[in-house]
This record gives sequence, structure tokens and C-alpha cells, in this order.
Amino acid sequence: MSLVLDPAAQDLLFREARTANTFTDEPVTDEQVQAIYDLVKYGPTAFNQSPLRVTLVRSPEARERLVQHMAEGNRPKTATAPLVAILSADNEFHEELPQLFPHFPQAKDAFFSERPAREQAAALNAALQAAYFIVGVRAAGLAAGPMTGFDFAGVQKEFLDGDHTPLMVVNIGKPGEDAWFPRSPRLAYDDVITTV
Repeated sequence: MSLVLDPAAQDLLFREARTANTFTDEPVTDEQVQAIYDLVKYGPTAFNQSPLRVTLVRSPEARERLVQHMAEGNRPKTATAPLVAILSADNEFHEELPQLFPHFPQAKDAFFSERPAREQAAALNAALQAAYFIVGVRAAGLAAGPMTGFDFAGVQKEFLDGDHTPLMVVNIGKPGEDAWFPRSPRLAYDDVITTV
């Protein structure tokens, strides 16, 4: 075996994991979310930038407001998941670079003084961090149901402070009955990997 990671952990994180569509009513605690973040914050990004922002939707009132912005097919699962997180990209992430990239604090102005460059970097690196977040949810023994079927402008206006762009909504919890669709096909190694 070429992988160092235990086969059971490989299954937990990748092979057996799916996008969950139903969940049990077992709560997801703040301690679990803290443990997930404390693990996934170490995932690599360019210039160690950390544009991902996570908004936890816990109150019934906030959940009801969010459900109204979800695509029709995503409403029931968002209404019933134990926890829902809105993942967004902070377009002002560069303000933290002097702290996060201390050996080159000038990176803030040298690379990200122009808004288009900042937005592009925020979107890419927050998406990387969102992927780490999903794997972290799986590492906590939970299931994630990431979705992009929602009214982005509505969610941004209703839930996000500052200059944040929504990326996805993620339902989180223990998988419920019939949580998974069958595994969809994946591309083969030779379809993806090119050696030059």
C-alpha cells in the first residue's frame, strides 16, 4: 500500500464518505466545530491567507430565514439538519497577511492592493479551505452535505457581515436513514494524470 493513512481512515475521509441528504437529530456541538476548525486551519493556502469565514446557523429563526433562500430541493434537508454552516470568502483577507505571513508582510500591498486580485485569491483559497472543512467534518465522524443551490445574493444580504462572498451552504450531522445516493462514477487515473 502506497498510502500511510490507515485504510479505515481512508474510508472515513474519502471512499465511504458521501454528500449526506438526511441526518439524525443528534446535535452537533460547538466543541465539535471547534475541533474541526482546529484541525483544518492547517491546510495549505497561498501566502497562508485565510479568507474562509464560517457562519453557523443555529437558531430556529435564522434557520427559517436561510431555508427561504435555498433551492426547492435543498429546503427539507437544510430545515432538518442538526447544524447548517454558511461558508464564505472574506474579500478583505489581505488585512490579516502581516500577521499570517510575517516573513513577508509586504505581500498585503504587493499582491493584493487591487480588488480583482483580492477577489480571485479569496475565492480560490476559501474554496480550498472549504474542502478542508468538509474533510474535517468527516474526520469528526460526521457527515457533510455541501450545496450551492441557493440564492447567493439573498444569503449574502441576510447573513453575511462585511465584504464576504458566499461559497456554499453545508448541512452537518450524523447521517440519517437513506442519507446517501449511490456512489457516482469517478474518472480513472489515466483520464486525469499526465506525465511530461
